[in-house]
Amino acid sequence: MAQNLTSRARAVCSVLVVVLFLTANLVPVTEAIWLTIPTSGTKCVSEEIQNHVVVLADYYVVVDEAPQQYRTPTISVKVTSPYGNNLHHVENVTHGQFAFTTTESGSYLACFWLDGEHQEGVGATLNLDWRSGIAARDWDSVAKKQKVEGVELELIKLEGAVQAIHDNLNYLKDREAEMRQVSESTNSKVAWLSIMSLGVCIVVSALQLWHLKTYFRKKKLI
Repeated sequence: MAQNLTSRARAVCSVLVVVLFLTANLVPVTEAIWLTIPTSGTKCVSEEIQNHVVVLADYYVVVDEAPQQYRTPTISVKVTSPYGNNLHHVENVTHGQFAFTTTESGSYLACFWLDGEHQEGVGATLNLDWRSGIAARDWDSVAKKQKVEGVELELIKLEGAVQAIHDNLNYLKDREAEMRQVSESTNSKVAWLSIMSLGVCIVVSALQLWHLKTYFRKKKLI
């Protein structure tokens, strides 16, 4: 009996370890990013996101506590989808936020650059709080709406994490199938190209032999 309980405890621990590992690697989390925007050029960040995922982000220009003789620089922001659709575009701001639900699977790009009116030689530091998937959910509102708290709320969070893992696994599976199909198609094309190249080489070699044989016969060398 004791051995059975020990075996079950070990199995439960193993399952928990696997769930925690998958949660850490497959579930999107909150990412606070510090970006240094140069005086010229653009600083961009991107994330690979699947379809039907909520994305929230807050950004602001960091101002030093020490007094400065120059005003806070303003920036322009542009967020685009994998197919180039414009999701967010503002200019001459020091802070802001954007939110959208993905309609395309792929890499979503957010670019930041300084506006024309800024002190030459002075860059800017930007704080970007990027959240997607389960990390973007407002759990306080969920708790109030469903009237849950404590352990029940944690179980709902865990259920959401498991669902996110399942969705990410399906997304990775679909991407793997697409990549395998592209690889097989490429291999097939390369194989046919190799066969055609070999055929051309054989035909050219035969023509060369025929030409040389005809030439030697005309010259009565053979």
